Amino acid sequence: MPIRKLSPLLVNQIAAGEAIERPASVVKELVENSLDAGATRIDVQVEDGGRELIRIADDGCGIPLDQIELALEAHATSKIAEAIDLEAIATMGFRGEALASIASVSRLRLSSRTPDSPEGAVIEQAGDQRVGVKPIGMAPGTVIEVRNLFFNTPARRKFMRAASTEVGHINDTLGRLAMAHPDVGFKMTHNDRVTFDYPPGQTPRRRCVDRLGHEIEEGLLEFESDERGVRLWGLAGRPVLARPTAKHQYIYVNDRPVRDRTVMYAVKEAYRGLIEPNLQPMVVLFINVDPTMVDVNVHPTKSEVRFADTNAVRGQVLAVIRQALLATDLTPSIAVGQRGPGGAFNKPAGINPADLFIDTATGEQSTDDETKSRQFVEYFKRMDPKQKGFVYQQVKQDAVEAGIARDEPRNGNGAHDEEDEKLNEGIRASSKPILQVHDSYIVTQDEQGIVIIDQHALHERMMFELLIERVRSSGSLESQRMLTPATFKATDAQIEALDTIGPLLEKIGVDAQPLGPNTIAVHAYPTLLFDRGADPVAFMTDLLDRCTDDNFIPSDEAALHEVLDMMSCKAAIKAGDHLRDDELAELLRRRDQIDRSSNCPHGRPTTIRLTLKDLEKHFKRS
Repeated sequence: MPIRKLSPLLVNQIAAGEAIERPASVVKELVENSLDAGATRIDVQVEDGGRELIRIADDGCGIPLDQIELALEAHATSKIAEAIDLEAIATMGFRGEALASIASVSRLRLSSRTPDSPEGAVIEQAGDQRVGVKPIGMAPGTVIEVRNLFFNTPARRKFMRAASTEVGHINDTLGRLAMAHPDVGFKMTHNDRVTFDYPPGQTPRRRCVDRLGHEIEEGLLEFESDERGVRLWGLAGRPVLARPTAKHQYIYVNDRPVRDRTVMYAVKEAYRGLIEPNLQPMVVLFINVDPTMVDVNVHPTKSEVRFADTNAVRGQVLAVIRQALLATDLTPSIAVGQRGPGGAFNKPAGINPADLFIDTATGEQSTDDETKSRQFVEYFKRMDPKQKGFVYQQVKQDAVEAGIARDEPRNGNGAHDEEDEKLNEGIRASSKPILQVHDSYIVTQDEQGIVIIDQHALHERMMFELLIERVRSSGSLESQRMLTPATFKATDAQIEALDTIGPLLEKIGVDAQPLGPNTIAVHAYPTLLFDRGADPVAFMTDLLDRCTDDNFIPSDEAALHEVLDMMSCKAAIKAGDHLRDDELAELLRRRDQIDRSSNCPHGRPTTIRLTLKDLEKHFKRS
């Protein structure tokens, strides 16, 4: 086939194939033009999912009469002039292909008027057929109508999905743009039905909440930082808002919606140990940097970027979101008799919950907190008459014996000093009722209501924090040499994996070597696991199986965390382990001293709360 120059129509259709994937792509390109034109109000009207009509109307600066025909030419733009302009792009669009590409695969009508012009102008194009410029009366701004999208490229048109699917993509695309521009009003209509209408002049948080849903507003934690030329603002969803996909992650760079792997990794890493590995956090993140420090010309749709200092951005994103999470009580609340983030709370069989706060002597409802606490404990005792885990430490001597207070003040005048006061806070804390239910769950109270704790999950978090701190401070975990090595049969893949994880094994206190062609011997084992009676063979088999996964990189920090997750799970108290009263009190005391105590290292909740407000509502007291 001889070399030939392609026709302008085919060139534009090829460009359209890169940037105009579906109706939502048209909306994105045209709305970005409206934003660059300084619009304060953008109306989007769609029919049949965008197949039949996409109409974008704005009140921006408009296009001068003598330039409106040029606007439909390929590589014609007002946003850049020289190559150096590409080094600091501050506009949403800049390629100069959008209008020409869209016009090549649709029937396009462009009307525009500048504020200083007495009238506007209109031009039409369908494929390579153009109708010249004509005057038109209209308000200042621009209106673009795109009809019969892909009418002359049937192969593309037949791959369009159902109207409901296409309008869903349009809704998501326009919604993401609206979140980044709360000062601009956005209205979307599909088949004459208003989908959303956001007023101009909103605050960033209000626009985001309007978009995400008011029912989750309390679950959004606001954060911001400004360091080393990187300014961040956003909303981090509590762990209970995590979703199976990253669809609910809204990431922007200089107000441009992007999908950046580096940033998404930092976001996910900030939630490590707070959500399950198969879930993705809900996050809105705005990153603002000097335009010269980011390349937005990486992808035809401008959905990817490249930072000049990737490490600075990644580190700051991780730190600010993690700080917002750690500074917040992440304990999920549940409603009585309803399924909530932490699961369902069901009343014990044979007990009427209306009896919960009733004084059995007087038949009247109790009002003081101490009596309520006592009666709540009695409620659970009646649920399981054999339950003997309840402890109610009211005597100071109990605290003394537990090592959290002294018998007498240290100074000679009978007054407690500041340190004594801090220690006495432990007495007051330990005066709360503590109940172990079915040797698996711990029930106590705090200022907000009733707290129910999964003893295994909480202790697992404690073990993980202990292990990670020891590795960071000492470089490795304490190890216990075994009198007789523990041996097990191993596959070729497991033996090969053993050769690649030597430094990792050294960090965690394991000495394991091949013994013959298909056997591995464990000579030393972490003292913590040894003391807890964890089986070294089961641990090593599980570890080596994980090491054969292609995503497991032994030198990576994430790999160390994963292994410590395994160790903490095996070292932790198990469901079904009966705890003494002092062990229960100590577990709760340590809970208040560790980070991320609301979730185990795998991200499952350790604690749920039944608030007093929900209790009062259930008992018709509010």
